[in-house]
Formats: sequence, structure tokens, C-alpha cells
Amino acid sequence: MSEELLPESTLRDVVDLAVRLVEFAGALIIFIGAAWAFVQFVGYGTVRLRNWKGPTGAAFGFNRIRLTLGRFLALGLEFQLAGDILRTAIAPSFTEIGQLAAIAAIRTGLNYFLGREIEQEREEIERLSQQVDPKTPGTAP
Repeated sequence: MSEELLPESTLRDVVDLAVRLVEFAGALIIFIGAAWAFVQFVGYGTVRLRNWKGPTGAAFGFNRIRLTLGRFLALGLEFQLAGDILRTAIAPSFTEIGQLAAIAAIRTGLNYFLGREIEQEREEIERLSQQVDPKTPGTAP
């Protein structure tokens, strides 16, 4: 006779709740990032764009917004992937494992390319900020 610490049905309910919370957190992070980026973009387009001179000012502000939005998206995708992994934590079927593998591959690919783009945007921002202010400490001429 074996005693269970938690019945499987209770454990499934707890994990299901955890999955919903983690996926909600991921969706909320993505929503907050998108809302923040939208507000920044509208503010940037209506106020700052008129006051900035030259091509570097426009690209610099837009790249900063994209970089921050990319970071929100990457973090939100990590939470979504965590929810998918949690979903298959308790006695997964082969179908669920296959679906998790496909979802994980897609989200990992998205995260990889998003990370590359974030890095490129960061380098572009650094390059533009050096053009705007070449006396920035720690930069070589």
C-alpha cells in the first residue's frame, strides 16, 4: 500500500493554476511593454521629432523604443515558455511532449533572433550616441 503525498488530481490542479499564473504574467509583461512602447512612440513622434535636428536624433529615439520593446517581448516569451514546460510537468503524453518541443523550438528561435536584433539595436544606439556626444566617457575616437 503506497500513500501519496498529494493526490494526482490535486497536483494537476495546482500545476494548472501555476501555468495560468505564469502565462498571465508573460502576457501582462508583453502588454505592458507594447503599451509603454506605443506611448513613447506617440510622444516621440509628436513632440521630440519636431525639436530634433539631423538624422541621428530620429534614429536614436526610435531605436531606443524598439530596444526596450524587444526586451519586454523577450521576457514575456520566457514566461510563456515556462508555462508550456510546467503544463507538461505531470505525466505528459508523447503528444504533449511533441507539442512542447515544437513550441519550445519556435519560441527559442524567436527569442534568439529577438536577442540578436536587440544587440544590433544596442550597438546602433551606442554608435549614434557617440556621434551626438563624442566626449562620452569610455569611448575611443
